[in-house]
Amino acid sequence: MGEPPSSAPPAADRDPDDATPDHAVGVGPHPLPWPTDDRFDPELLEHGDRRNVSDGYRYWRVEAIVADLDTRRHDFVVAIENWQHDANIGTVVRTANAFLAREVLIVGRKRWNRRGAMVTDRYQHLRHLPTLTDVVRYAEDGGYTIVGIDNTPGASPIETAVLPRRSLFLFGQEGPGLTEHAHQVATVTLSIAQFGSTRSINAGVAAGVAMHAWIRQHAEI
Repeated sequence: MGEPPSSAPPAADRDPDDATPDHAVGVGPHPLPWPTDDRFDPELLEHGDRRNVSDGYRYWRVEAIVADLDTRRHDFVVAIENWQHDANIGTVVRTANAFLAREVLIVGRKRWNRRGAMVTDRYQHLRHLPTLTDVVRYAEDGGYTIVGIDNTPGASPIETAVLPRRSLFLFGQEGPGLTEHAHQVATVTLSIAQFGSTRSINAGVAAGVAMHAWIRQHAEI
């Protein structure tokens, strides 16, 4: 018995823009001979490296990648208040890794949803601080200026602000934004220009905007 007729058009008639090829992430097994540098992971060399890492880090051990990143991390830190469950923290961590933040501080609750980090927390230094008082002490010890990010009355636009080289960006939760105590400990509060109907953007997006603003002013591009 023959195959039932297909409703799909013949291959020659299909629009190439409709194609959705299944591209494998990463690379397969490394061809022989293998590199002998101890930065390389024998398991990855043998079986392939399907991680979401830049090409320069293919087949490297996690510890070797972190050590290399540590030689060139930027002079800013990101802190986010974690007083209630917030799925945005994972996105903040992932973005901090992308922009090579020196460290991410989780302030308040120690537990957070790591799913949004997409495994980048393996490469990004994280630290838990129980209170904002601990954040102030951390900033003083490290010579950081606490920069609050929140769209509140009196905030200065980040688009025209000169950011301190040693900035500690402080973010609040989705919805309520920074707590009153956070506003008190921040040296300055900056807003992000918005033009639509929503009152705020989530912390993950805000963190990306703030970090990129720092990159534009201070990083070697």
